[in-house]
Amino acid sequence: MFKHLREDIGVVFDRDPAARTFFEVLTTYPGLHAILWHRLSHGLWNAGFKWLARFSSHLARWFTGIEIHPGANIGRRVFIDHGMGVVVGETAIVGDDCTLYHGVTLGGTSWHKGKRHPTLEAGVIVGAGAKILGPITLGAGAKVGSNAVVVKDVPAGATAIGIPARIFDAEQDKVREEAAKKLGFSAYAVSSDMNDPVVKAIHGLVDHSALTDQRIEWIIAELKRLGGDAEEDSGKPDDHFDPAYLNKIVD
Repeated sequence: MFKHLREDIGVVFDRDPAARTFFEVLTTYPGLHAILWHRLSHGLWNAGFKWLARFSSHLARWFTGIEIHPGANIGRRVFIDHGMGVVVGETAIVGDDCTLYHGVTLGGTSWHKGKRHPTLEAGVIVGAGAKILGPITLGAGAKVGSNAVVVKDVPAGATAIGIPARIFDAEQDKVREEAAKKLGFSAYAVSSDMNDPVVKAIHGLVDHSALTDQRIEWIIAELKRLGGDAEEDSGKPDDHFDPAYLNKIVD
């Protein structure tokens, strides 16, 4: 018991730079209080004292603003930062070394009495306001961005962002930004996870442009290899382009 308490307090110092003293953490951190109280409620639940366990967790919710069902399984060194508004459902599983910020919901999507809440493997970090819904699994070391709504599994080590959440691909964003610069504008601050049809259309065009550029570069490289005379595109509009020539081709 005291070993777990030392771990729970130690993890606060590891993950919250605002923590100053042992006494301050023990007396003023509702996330710590909720975890400690849940251990009591969970023990009562497993011992068959269901009502007493629910009443105990109800008191914890009243004092801390954090609602953890006594049936939920919470691992070791779990840190709930700030914590107000956190909800953890009955069949949720939170692995060791996970971090939950305020407003996080580990909820269900059905009234089925079986497994209906998420499983968070070791080291998962869930940003403020994120909703993780259904019997899905977040792999070890996964991260969920603030206010994301996750309804599908997240692979280990991946980052999920947006509504609905998608796996963040840093390499694709880099390619997209380079292509946008060639087109003469910057896509900075316009992310692919935005639920805006105009934004999605722009990203579709930029992605298509990037793919076309890659294919053209490959064709030029092949022509040069075969001894052909291919001039690379400078990426700038042709100042000497004659629209009449295009009309002639079309006709």
